[in-house]
Amino acid sequence: MEPVIGLAVGRGTGPELAAVFERVLTGIAGIYATDVHIVRSARTYHSYNSLNTGVGIERIREITRDDADHYREFCRTRAALGTTAVFRTAINAQSLYLVRQALQAVKVDVISGRDASLLLVRDAAQGFYTGENLHVPDALLRTMAFSRQVTEKVIAFAVERARRQWPDGVDEILMAYKFHLLDGALDAWVAESARRHGVTIDLCQPDTVNRNLIERGPRPRTLVIAGNEWADIMHVMLLDRFGAERQENRCTENVYLHPDVAGLTEYQTVHGSADDLEGRDTVNPVATIRAAAMIAERHAGCAGAVRMVERGLGALGRRGIGTPDLGGRHSTTAVVDALIDALEPEDAPVLAGEP
Repeated sequence: MEPVIGLAVGRGTGPELAAVFERVLTGIAGIYATDVHIVRSARTYHSYNSLNTGVGIERIREITRDDADHYREFCRTRAALGTTAVFRTAINAQSLYLVRQALQAVKVDVISGRDASLLLVRDAAQGFYTGENLHVPDALLRTMAFSRQVTEKVIAFAVERARRQWPDGVDEILMAYKFHLLDGALDAWVAESARRHGVTIDLCQPDTVNRNLIERGPRPRTLVIAGNEWADIMHVMLLDRFGAERQENRCTENVYLHPDVAGLTEYQTVHGSADDLEGRDTVNPVATIRAAAMIAERHAGCAGAVRMVERGLGALGRRGIGTPDLGGRHSTTAVVDALIDALEPEDAPVLAGEP
């Protein structure tokens, strides 16, 4: 049975990157002599810019909620049907965090440098980024929550993921949260969870984590569990400082912890919707290409696809093929054309029935 991959598309450069994703994923699958079925959500979701067109606050709130409800149900439906991966282009953050709160999301990225590997698990399910807005005259009241249950789920996932990442052991576990604002509740939950999992967790203020990373860098195998209030800002800085990466080239995964979507992983680019580049064929496709490779390898049986695509991207770099943001002069389409032409597996895949 051919694997089924979900696809959710936002406005801005979303349609262009969706086309890149479909082309690269089917191209990789063809090299591996397999078929992949892509199921696209029926709705094109808004970006922040596409919402702010003078329609008024109440209409923006309505569209935001409609987008969130539709995408949440798309994920639930795909998970119920056995889909294990969805690729999503960037959508309006307010809609996205309503989904992440409801489905209890964590964002996962492994940032590797020469001397250390840092596993960042970003708690996207609670805190200021989630919650509800109440509009009153000349003010907006935002209500959000932290919970013991969600905190335990996030820690349990992070510890298990770190143990899979480093079977020989984790050197350090940090939690970066503004816990001084929470009356000691988060301290107690983290201590209880640490005892349950048999680990030591250092719950730190965000500025303390920043200072320690600047002074000494991460330990060789460091797990950072972080609230969005810190991680959203610091993700791009961690990539630059410890992974020598630009966000425009990077993809990441979101794992939903709610049982309604168990087994479903969402992949996305780290960069946003790039509305200013819409329709110009100049958006950087590298992050989308990498997401397609990860999905092909992890969810479509194409072992070695990530290495194959990285070799192809390396070949493009040596030839100076890239979009303008990388100093190149090539269109999105031209970069993808060159990448497809450069794809060669290390060993030709053996077709079914061949000796």
